[in-house]
Amino acid sequence: MTHRILLLALPLACAACSKPPQPHDPPAPQARVETPWDSLEAQKKKAQDVQKTVDAQAKAQAAAIDAQTQ
Repeated sequence: MTHRILLLALPLACAACSKPPQPHDPPAPQARVETPWDSLEAQKKKAQDVQKTVDAQAKAQAAAIDAQTQ
């Protein structure tokens, strides 16, 4: 009988002495890994910026032509 009480008391004693679970720290952010598409995306962005410049210059030139013809 005492063995049964000890077997039941042992897990309870261990649980009472153990530390409460600690909250987990959030994972550290990892460095971004370069993909094969990154260089293509950079080229695409550069082309879009150049297109914006060309469009602005064309608009300015059209406005100048309109101003001269009137």
